[in-house]
Amino acid sequence: MKHRKNWLCALLAVLLLAAWAVPAAAVQTEERAPRILPDGVYTVDFQTDSSMFRANEACDRKGILTVADGVQTMHVSLQSKKIVNLYPGTAEEAQEPGAVLLEPTVDTVTYSDGFSEEVFGFDVPVASVGEEFALALIGAKGVWYDHTVSAAHPVPQAGEYTCQVTLSGGSGRASVTSPAVLVSDGKTLTAIIEWSSPYYEYMLLEDTRYEPIQTQGNSTFEIPVILDEELPVSASTVAMSQPHLVEYTLYFDSTTLRAE
Repeated sequence: MKHRKNWLCALLAVLLLAAWAVPAAAVQTEERAPRILPDGVYTVDFQTDSSMFRANEACDRKGILTVADGVQTMHVSLQSKKIVNLYPGTAEEAQEPGAVLLEPTVDTVTYSDGFSEEVFGFDVPVASVGEEFALALIGAKGVWYDHTVSAAHPVPQAGEYTCQVTLSGGSGRASVTSPAVLVSDGKTLTAIIEWSSPYYEYMLLEDTRYEPIQTQGNSTFEIPVILDEELPVSASTVAMSQPHLVEYTLYFDSTTLRAE
């Protein structure tokens, strides 16, 4: 009888371990869905791990992301013609037989002083906006180097858009209208933030104060925003006996952008 109890206890322990192991394995194998923008043309930050591998200053260090039928391609004009090929992967993979290298285009860039010159540009596939990926390069000396880059903080072409926004912080009772209206000039974005209360008298973003733009109804503000990045803001409310400055965080999801 004692041996049977020991056997049952051992069996129960094995079953409990298996039950815990399955969810853990599922978490480890779960992959994040790629962040794909609606079809259109966007300005993006070309972020790299090296000051020697950047977009040209005439382009404000940015690239142009084109999304067509869910396929994302970023064109980036580099600083010179010294980088002769790129490869979307590692330097080791770029040297394997059959590796398809990215060939350069010849781009003309014009600087703020009016001087123009030709540099190499590349069309780089982007699987997921805002996510880092490997992009190897080879220069004129024939040596491959590993780099990590990303296409981040997209700004759509000039126009009016809507975008889902989430609000966190505060007491949890306040909310903002979502989707919010966004206005793009092609380089920057401003958002119309409408609160669920008429008692917010101003907002602070970094050290800049923003006043309400409405005369009646819920408090509404127009502030500059960046997509796909947590944006700390403060808002002063007079709903209580004394004004209180409350800290919040706004997040605008670029994958939910829709043209108006």
